[in-house]
This record gives sequence, structure tokens and C-alpha cells, in this order.
Amino acid sequence: MQHVLKNIDLQLYEGDFTVIMGASGAGKSTLLYALSGMDTPSLGKITFGGEVISGMNSDALAVFRRKSCGFVFQQIYLIDGMSVMDNVLAAGLLVNRDKKALIQRAGELLRAVDIPEEAWNKFPAQLSGGEAQRVGIVRALINSPRILFADEPTGALNSKTGLDVLDTITRFNEQGQSVVMVTHDMRSARRGNRILYLKDGAVLGECDLGKYICGDRARHEKLSAFLEEMGW
Repeated sequence: MQHVLKNIDLQLYEGDFTVIMGASGAGKSTLLYALSGMDTPSLGKITFGGEVISGMNSDALAVFRRKSCGFVFQQIYLIDGMSVMDNVLAAGLLVNRDKKALIQRAGELLRAVDIPEEAWNKFPAQLSGGEAQRVGIVRALINSPRILFADEPTGALNSKTGLDVLDTITRFNEQGQSVVMVTHDMRSARRGNRILYLKDGAVLGECDLGKYICGDRARHEKLSAFLEEMGW
């Protein structure tokens, strides 16, 4: 049996913006999926808020993910035949049957990510890539997850649109949302306060960047030096 992840002893902290970096094949996405309960490790233990999730069966894991985790992927996976609002509500109704309260929260979140009310009845094909990804973020946050997992959320977007998505995720983190993001992009990585670098399935090193400040040159230089040390 080949072990993708090796000897990882890791704690994540509430309110952090943790970024996972490393070369292709280093195990970044595998680690994210293990932490979120999307994959079950063959060895070791994963504890979330004092509860061991690595021993849960598939049904219990599905409930855990719906209630405690939000997911944003490079591919947005909105349902083509459903409107913006219905895409968001479909995720919310899996946890909360109070549709009136969900509509109110969905509206607040959509406005917060600059999706105007006249767009709520549009279908995904009528949205730009950036708009669709911001709707994906709202869908991920509709159930007030304890942690937001993002796997290359700007990987399929152009520079300007990707920056808008990063600004959105950063803003929610500044409001207290815990975030774990996989990225190979240095611009995206600068948003995190904690950078983990993986090599061959193990954590080779980590870097504390502190609170994100736009345009902080020292932050850029510190991350650059760290990544150079890691052999990136």
C-alpha cells in the first residue's frame, strides 16, 4: 500500500486562514480531503472539535460535512437547471428546514459577495466565472460551517476575477470564518496567516505571516524567502 500522507501531526486553529502549498503530487488535496472527512485515512486519527471523525461511517461523515464544513473547489459545480437562489437553498435545506430563515440568510450572503437581487433568478450559464464562484462561496457558507475548505478556488479564473474571489474569502475570514485553502499560487497564499508546505506527503515546514494587510511588501518577501527555503 502506498501512503500519500506520512507522519503528519497537525493542529488547525479556529479563525485561522491556513494555506497548504507544495509541488504537484505533494499531497495537498489529499490532506484537505482527509481533514474534511471526504477521505478516510488508512492510518492515524483525525479529530474535529473533540470528536474523532476518522472512525465515522459514511452516513455520519455526510452529516458532519453538511453541518460543519463548507467546500469551494476549482470547478464550481453549480446545478445548471437551478437558479442562483435555488442552488444556495438546496445546500441549506439539507441542514435547516426553515426555508424563510434560509432565504433571508442567502440574501444577506449574496449581497455580501456583490451578487445583486436581480441575479438571484439567473441560471449558472448566465453568470460570469467570478460570479459563479462567489455563488459557490455563498453555497459553502449557507449552513454557517465551522470551517471553509477551498481547493484551488481561483485556479480556473483570470487574474482580476480571481482577485475578487480572494477578496471575498479574505473578508469572511476577517469576520471570523476559519479557512483552509490549497493553492499553488503565491498571490493566493499571501492571504493566509499560516502557510504549510508539503513535500512527498509530509509537512516540510510552516510559516507564520500574521494578519493579512493588503500591499504589505514585507509579507511578500517573508513568504518568498520561506518558499525558496522549501525549494518551491
